[in-house]
Amino acid sequence: MAQRPLLAYHPLSKLKLMLLLLSLALFLQLSVSEIFFEERFDDGWENRWVKSDWKKSEGKAGTFKHTAGKWPGDPDDKGIQTYTDARHFAISAKVPEFSNKNRTLVVQYSIRFEQDIECGGGYIKLLSGYVNQKKFGGDAPYSLMFGPDICGTQTKKLHLILSYQGQNYPIKKDLECETDKLTHVYTFILRPDASFSLLVDNRERESGSMYTDWDILPPRKIKDTNAKKPKDWDDREYIEDPDDVKPEGYDSIPKEIPDPKAKKPGTWDDDEDGIWRPPKIPNPAYKGPWKRKKIKNPSYQGKWKTPWFDNPEFEDDPDLYVLKPLKYIGIEVWQVKAGSVFDNILICDDPDYAKEVAHETVLKNREIEKEAFEEAEKVRKAKEEEDAQRAREEGENRRRERGRDRHYRDRERYKRSHHRDYLDDDYHDEL
Repeated sequence: MAQRPLLAYHPLSKLKLMLLLLSLALFLQLSVSEIFFEERFDDGWENRWVKSDWKKSEGKAGTFKHTAGKWPGDPDDKGIQTYTDARHFAISAKVPEFSNKNRTLVVQYSIRFEQDIECGGGYIKLLSGYVNQKKFGGDAPYSLMFGPDICGTQTKKLHLILSYQGQNYPIKKDLECETDKLTHVYTFILRPDASFSLLVDNRERESGSMYTDWDILPPRKIKDTNAKKPKDWDDREYIEDPDDVKPEGYDSIPKEIPDPKAKKPGTWDDDEDGIWRPPKIPNPAYKGPWKRKKIKNPSYQGKWKTPWFDNPEFEDDPDLYVLKPLKYIGIEVWQVKAGSVFDNILICDDPDYAKEVAHETVLKNREIEKEAFEEAEKVRKAKEEEDAQRAREEGENRRRERGRDRHYRDRERYKRSHHRDYLDDDYHDEL
């Protein structure tokens, strides 16, 4: 008899084979995902990034310093921090040219506003076409602008601007950014069906579609503003039960009745006080005016809604989601107060990988960062109090010094005045 394969006899071999195939499928799935650009700002980052001279001739160009910041979750994880207040900051890096056609685009980065920013941006830009990186600035065309922008107490905006056929379109939704001084990870996911997701710290903050959340194309359908509800449209969900009959004697039930517990006072005199009548109380048997019971309306047609029809001006673009081939990533912001740390920039086509990066680089160290921030706040407040106390003491010393000086001046004036009086007396004596 021919020997059968060992695989057929081993009780665990089929399970092992299934696990092996599953692992292989997972490996193949991961192998086809692609990382277009990833920057952790390790040593040598300056070789990959070009600082722009934009605004330099006007004395308004800021710079970046390589640092982990004041309260990092991981002291060894450095980013680039805006440096020098009231400046424009512009820096860019080349990205191996790629297109997001027929694939998911994931753009992610982290930022920490260590300063009381007052007014300034913290967004990034993806650029297409040729860019002179030494002159990269606010007028450079971009394909995507994404990230927070804060100004005063009113503006706490999260920008999400897409370029289509050379024109920039901001998202119609009002998106708010984080305003505390901890690191936050912002993730934008754009899919081939033109749907999108926006994540903050790996939690979905917003989702939707380029068709409805941007005014890029006319809407697919529009409301028929001329339509009117038909006269015979029944939108009564409940109606009175026509078979319900009012009980006999219902209308004769009084609203109030004499209080059966009341007793005539012993001092009551019918001759003088009149006939005693007990006070009245609400009748528990009284149920108010009779109304028929409500029942479901068998003719209910639902709430009437204005009908929609196909918009004749709508012309679909299956490549609506496709950005021009991307070649650069840039940071270009204005800040009244500097001190923002940009880090962990990622451009890929795998949302799961992006989530993993967000966790490993920022989120797993969140508690450590909070503790470091709280300790830094204690030191800052203690120093502020120390400075305030020193200022109060210096002010008091200056007041005392002014008091002594005033006393000395008054005394000198007094002496000079009396000396003049003495001289005047001698002069009169001589006369």
